[in-house]
Amino acid sequence: MRVTRVVAGLTAVIAAVLGLSLATAGSAAAADEAGQWRSYGNTNPVTSSPSTWRCAGTQIVIIDVVAQVCAIRTIAGGDVQGAVIVRNNLSGVYSVTARMSVVNSSGDVLGNWRCPPSGVGANSWSVCFGKTFTHNGRVRATAGTANGVPLGTSPFV
Repeated sequence: MRVTRVVAGLTAVIAAVLGLSLATAGSAAAADEAGQWRSYGNTNPVTSSPSTWRCAGTQIVIIDVVAQVCAIRTIAGGDVQGAVIVRNNLSGVYSVTARMSVVNSSGDVLGNWRCPPSGVGANSWSVCFGKTFTHNGRVRATAGTANGVPLGTSPFV
C-alpha cells in the first residue's frame, strides 16, 4: 500500500515536471522574429504611404520622444504587417528597441516581432516593421512597446 502511494506521488511529480517543460518549450517556440528599422527622416510614414495604417494612440517614451503601435494593410488588401512608429523630437539621436504582435479578430497571435536597438535620428521618424504576410481577415497590432513603454493595441485593419 505504501509503495503504491510513493509510486503515485512520484508519477505526479514527474508528470508535473514534464508538463512544465512542455509549457516552457511551447513559449520558446513563440519567440520573436526579427523586425526591420526604416528611417523616414522628417517625412511622416503614415501620411506618405499608400497603405492603410490603423494606429493606437501616441505614447510618451521619454520627453520629446513618442511612439505608436500600428497595423498596416497594403493597398491591394491581401497583405498585412505590424509596426512601431517612433518620433524623436530631441536634438540628438535616441536609441530605441521596439516590439509588437499581430493578432486576428479571434485574438490568435499571427506573429511577434522585435527590432534591436537602433538610433532614431534627431527630429525624425523611424519605424520598426514586422514581416509582411498574407492574411485577408482583420488584424490588429498588440503588445507594442518602445524601450519597454506599453503602446496599447491598434484598431483593426
